[in-house]
Amino acid sequence: MTMRALQIFPAFFAYRKTYSLLRRSQRWSREELTAYQIQTLSRLLDHAYENVPYYRRVFQERNLVPGDIQTLDDLALLPFLTREDLQNNLPDLKARNYPESAFEYVTTGGSTGIPVGFYYEKGASRAREWAFMKTQWDRVGYRFTDRCVVLRGYIVGSPKEEIFWKKTLCGRWLLMSSHHMTEETMPAYIDRIRKFRPRFIQGYPSTAVILARYMLDHKIKPFPNVKAVLCGSESLYPWQRNLLTEAFGCRVFSWYGNSEQTVLAGECEESSRYHIFPEYGIVELIGRDGRPVEGSGAMGEVVATNLTNFVCPLIRYRTMDLAVAAGNPCTCGRSYPLLERVEGRVQDFIVTKDHRLISMTAVNMHSSVFDNVAQFQFYQSKKGEVLMRIVKKPGYTYRDTERILRELGRKFENGVDVTIRFVGKIPRTRRGKYRFLIQDLPLDRWGHLI
Repeated sequence: MTMRALQIFPAFFAYRKTYSLLRRSQRWSREELTAYQIQTLSRLLDHAYENVPYYRRVFQERNLVPGDIQTLDDLALLPFLTREDLQNNLPDLKARNYPESAFEYVTTGGSTGIPVGFYYEKGASRAREWAFMKTQWDRVGYRFTDRCVVLRGYIVGSPKEEIFWKKTLCGRWLLMSSHHMTEETMPAYIDRIRKFRPRFIQGYPSTAVILARYMLDHKIKPFPNVKAVLCGSESLYPWQRNLLTEAFGCRVFSWYGNSEQTVLAGECEESSRYHIFPEYGIVELIGRDGRPVEGSGAMGEVVATNLTNFVCPLIRYRTMDLAVAAGNPCTCGRSYPLLERVEGRVQDFIVTKDHRLISMTAVNMHSSVFDNVAQFQFYQSKKGEVLMRIVKKPGYTYRDTERILRELGRKFENGVDVTIRFVGKIPRTRRGKYRFLIQDLPLDRWGHLI
């Protein structure tokens, strides 16, 4: 048997086992899901205590043993794991009972200013992740045989050849370069998509919006075969959802997760609320005081404990993401815990003169006042002041500037002074994403100036 085959078989079995579990467990009662979490958490804590030096030390410093944690609430006996902790203790977070060949080193994108490294279980972690993603996409009818256009951070092709895409997954996925999407090349993109006849479009919201805006500006009809737009890896703002729905004429389906694989949640067939996978991890929402937030509509920081990665356990990991708890159960029948929405990170908030935080969610760019704006980005380095970088469309005039400033003044309730600067292009992150806000203020997790 070849080395390649030896790598594929464990991944296949990890995928199949996880997918089979999820097909059953999505219809479990809340009591059954809680019992599963407690049982898996018990195994994780026993393993971490015996094999992970960092957690052996944590337990001993608190005079605890894994048996002291009998319920999900008992997790509060253990401290939070921050990004700084992860940076400073990574060697001691590796499980000693796994061979070195089992570890795959991964890093975050560093959007919080604190890029960190950690480990997946080679082959198995990504296979399990795909099982969860497939389960999410099942909700909108995705099948392995479906054709899918992918608009993420890829660089594909070259201007010389005028080909900005390539097929993968036996021709089922069409990867399209996000770095070559311009007014000049967009007709070729649209023509290629129509010929490919995808059933789904998958992408970063900020990249899919470029295509959607072009289609609306030029009155281009939706692609007739597309059943849903699958958005992830960035916050999906309401104005983006509305724009994508209008341009593509179909359901926009979003999910929330992180590179560290501590939390995963997605929408369902009937609701735009995020259904947290309890089989994936245990999620807490905490307030400024580090205590759980209570009640529907309460906003807190997402703290998550992964239940699938034993090679590098992350227990009570502070994600630095802010989310809002949901109340009533979903009509889809799943007993999963719910998030009303994910607000993103503190870096996705503008700080006003009187210290209020304004989420980028509140800035509706799907408005007529921005019709002549090709791209935009806010930059903040002083409280109550932002610089708005704008890439103009050909029809842009000084009247557009006046309308934009009036609109933002209303949205920011005159708590932020806005300066507009025109630029030729907005740079992407190293992962090919657009950031709508560069927050350069020294803020803590809750937007307080440090």
